Amino acid sequence: MSTFPPTLFEGQRYAVLGLGRNGVPAVLALARCGATIQAWDDGENARTALGKHCATLSADVAARVTCAPIETVMGFDGLVLSPGIPHSLPKPHPVALLAQDAGVPILSDAELLYRAVREAGSKARFAGITGTNGKSTTTTLLAHILDNAGLPVAAGGNLGPAALALPLLPDNGVYVLEMSSYMLERLDRLHFDSACLLNLTPDHLDRHAGMEGYALAKTRVFAGQTPDDLAVIGVEDGWCREIAAKLKAGPARCVTISGAAVTPPSMLYGQDNAVWQNNTTAGPQKVADIGPALPGSHNAENAAAAYAIAEFLGVSQADIASGLRTFPGLPHRQKVVAEQNGVAFVDDSKATNADASSRALGCYDRLVWIAGGMAKEGGISSLTDYFPRITHTFLIGRDAEQLAATLRAHNAPYTIVDTLEAAVPAAYATAQQSHTPVVLLSPACASFDQFSGFEARGLRFQELARAMQADTAPQTGKNG
Repeated sequence: MSTFPPTLFEGQRYAVLGLGRNGVPAVLALARCGATIQAWDDGENARTALGKHCATLSADVAARVTCAPIETVMGFDGLVLSPGIPHSLPKPHPVALLAQDAGVPILSDAELLYRAVREAGSKARFAGITGTNGKSTTTTLLAHILDNAGLPVAAGGNLGPAALALPLLPDNGVYVLEMSSYMLERLDRLHFDSACLLNLTPDHLDRHAGMEGYALAKTRVFAGQTPDDLAVIGVEDGWCREIAAKLKAGPARCVTISGAAVTPPSMLYGQDNAVWQNNTTAGPQKVADIGPALPGSHNAENAAAAYAIAEFLGVSQADIASGLRTFPGLPHRQKVVAEQNGVAFVDDSKATNADASSRALGCYDRLVWIAGGMAKEGGISSLTDYFPRITHTFLIGRDAEQLAATLRAHNAPYTIVDTLEAAVPAAYATAQQSHTPVVLLSPACASFDQFSGFEARGLRFQELARAMQADTAPQTGKNG
């Protein structure tokens, strides 16, 4: 691993709008590679933070960065737009319209990483992981397997480090990038040597004009693939099955995956805490066991995806199996963070929609559930099959009443407690009284009404869970 040459983008000009976790690394990386940058964010704190970062640069590099409102992009080589800022729906940002009118490409930082790697002369391969759910676990798991096998690897994108914060890898290196639909919309030259679409359920529909637009954005992970590449796709939902049928026609080799045995059979699937391969001559064969940090059929699908890509990248079956066994798990994704008097506290804060929560709810026979926040379309109406498993639900956040209405309609007991600080002791008390072994935070909602993100929500849950003592706490709130 090394740094990119300082003249890589010399003579090029870029506008960067949005100075969050993607924007600031983009500004710094482009400036260090010789580009001239005009950066802006409507938030004063974000602009101040950029100034502090630029103060750490050498004077000649810092002089390439201007922080000022972007009133024109004429003559620029590209507009790097924060993934959360729309260029089309539901309403395009004015700067995005300027770029479109001027014929200036709107790019993701992943696109610029690819260009930088190739311009630097590296033949490092790119693996792209997307899907409504499971992409963070699969990205982290694949990176773990590759690292465990001794390959140079850098993981990031929508997860962890921003793409342009990653180092330059040698020819045998692999970039493992988690790709959101927002990032995939803004690809140009980047194509993935190995690409994976895990699943599709409704999400971000306002941004993509419905499910068809969302599916179209996600399938861009396969754009530009050749017969030398690999396409991996889950086949447990109707949308992905339709896409798989098209992918099987090529040009890339297509491998289908699932979290359990399905009909028609997938090529790799999960069963009995292991990954199995369907062999047309010998029948199903177990190829690797799955470690304890990957519970449930959804994680079996993630493991199958990682197995397929790692095998394609030349990792031995023994090294893949070792990586699956030793994977430590993903923060805020079904992690047991505390245990007290026979009650396990499970942090699944990363479950920001109902489909993600269903994967956690399905792993426990009896549980006390903490949910709520900013509900996605449909709320928790798709989770009613899991309600009989839930001893009691404690609801927090902006849309607690909306979720409560669904619980009421199915005679599922709940209490609106508003905050996580109230929910955790109340949930623990209920678990103690009812001899329920699990308190699960799996909100099925976004966190931004009360927290800076799901990470902050999960960390606060961990603090509260670890503070629990043997004595139960009284419940407060509106019961239903």
